[in-house]
Amino acid sequence: MSVGALSQDAPFAARGEPHRGALPASGTVQGVRLGPLTLANRYFLAPLAGVSDWPFRLLCREMGASIAHTEMISSHGLVHGGDQTLSYLERPVAERPFAIQVFGHDPEVLAAGARVAVERYGPVDAVDINMGCPVKKVCCHGAGAAMLKDPMLVERTVRNVVAAVAPVPVTVKLRAGWDEEHRNAPAIAAACEQGGAVAVGLHPRTRAQMYRGRADWDLIRRTKQAVRIAVWGSGDLFTAEAAIRMLAETGADAARIARGACGYPWIFRELLALERGETPKEVTLAEWRSTILRHVRMAIEDKQGKHRLPRPEGAPRPRPHRQNGGHEHHELEGREAELAAIRELRKHLLWYTRGRRGGLAFRRIAPELLTQADVKRALDRFFPEDGSVPAEVRDEPAGSRELTADD
Repeated sequence: MSVGALSQDAPFAARGEPHRGALPASGTVQGVRLGPLTLANRYFLAPLAGVSDWPFRLLCREMGASIAHTEMISSHGLVHGGDQTLSYLERPVAERPFAIQVFGHDPEVLAAGARVAVERYGPVDAVDINMGCPVKKVCCHGAGAAMLKDPMLVERTVRNVVAAVAPVPVTVKLRAGWDEEHRNAPAIAAACEQGGAVAVGLHPRTRAQMYRGRADWDLIRRTKQAVRIAVWGSGDLFTAEAAIRMLAETGADAARIARGACGYPWIFRELLALERGETPKEVTLAEWRSTILRHVRMAIEDKQGKHRLPRPEGAPRPRPHRQNGGHEHHELEGREAELAAIRELRKHLLWYTRGRRGGLAFRRIAPELLTQADVKRALDRFFPEDGSVPAEVRDEPAGSRELTADD
């Protein structure tokens, strides 16, 4: 999933709905198998392009996600050792299981790139192949969702990657199909199974749909019936209740949360509570503020190269930093690292504050936020620690989950 998909209101509007109490549940959290791995639960953070760096993955894992894939990594970049590509593999040593997602159009290069990641930058516990990305710059090269057009190519690709990284388990991210005339997810899942994949993750929209319309959960059910391997469902899982309902209706083995986690990593905590038959506890104002500020601190540490991987000799050197974006180098220090981190984190800050009274005012000044201190002052201004409502935001609508200091 790309950042652009989060310009829609659906994920944020859904968070305004109050919890309806615990859903019928067994009272115990179900673990799931991923090849040789046993995962603590069936709730995963989906790979999110431009979002799933190690600070965000860490927050989601701490809230209960049993696995969190990296954003999609170019197989060509892995083979050639590109600096930006390798940055996607950076993470704390304690992030286990560590799962990556790779993309490309050539089965041999995809296999070679996955092998490089596993052998040089491990430990890697699972490899996911992206066959679902709908964006033009990926599909026009035959990668991402474009691979869904050719089941034989899918099987060959999966087989090559499985052979390259064995015994590391291989999974595949799919869409419903290329367009409405080619909704072939069950057939593609069967090709993945033939190639040796242990699971497929299905986003039941076609490439032509992008993120419009409603996800077809019934296609998840039909795909699950078509194969013996695990099927992970996604699509419109904006709340914990929605994810639980999708699992019940489709028989999917796990829920892959994407937009529902952006600005709200607490969704994983709520999922575990619901599965235990409990009413999820609300997020307090103090916890909400501290999570945002911790995210800011970790983003700065990321830019300072806290978990930087050694680059191979002869690898392409990163291009100089450009103020308007582009290829940032990693030798950032002090204020330079802080400025780069806040600029890239701004999207997360907008997601955290949407649906909250004070969020409109916060977003108006967001372009002016340059440092960690700026973010702290903005939170104090619009979301003060004492839970009061500043005069300048009193005209904003209050969400049904309004945060107060007493929560």
